[in-house]
Amino acid sequence: MLLTQIKVFVVLGILGIREPWNTTDVLAVLHGGLEPQESIRSVGDANLMFEFLLRGLEIDVDDNIVMRDQEIASMRQGRAFLSLINDNIPKTASAMEKLLAVMEEQANSFNQAHFETLILGSIYSAYQARFHRLESEQQAWSNILGRLANVTLVQLRKS
Repeated sequence: MLLTQIKVFVVLGILGIREPWNTTDVLAVLHGGLEPQESIRSVGDANLMFEFLLRGLEIDVDDNIVMRDQEIASMRQGRAFLSLINDNIPKTASAMEKLLAVMEEQANSFNQAHFETLILGSIYSAYQARFHRLESEQQAWSNILGRLANVTLVQLRKS
């Protein structure tokens, strides 16, 4: 897990740091978490995720993450990664704020699924902060990214 965390922060640094959800959706992410069969369980899974990030991601018109490399995107693991990030991460700043508030409240009961949601949310927020045209939207996503990074650091200190 530490290797995944380090790689994600490296990628966020490289980036240079966008379906509304309601509170029950946010709670479903935290309590139901990511699908266990799709989660990152090994160093190989972390390396593959790092490769996806390095090859490049974009946000489409529906605010979903897509891979620039269509060959990798068509792989089973590529589809699983896209499903994880697009199905389990809020797409609006307000929904991400709700998720963050719940995560900050539940800081003492974090598990692997919570941490993966935190990392994937950081990736999504970094892309949103980078690609929004309006400065106010960039600032909102940058603030979210900063809070996600703070929660991540708190969790890293605990482990």
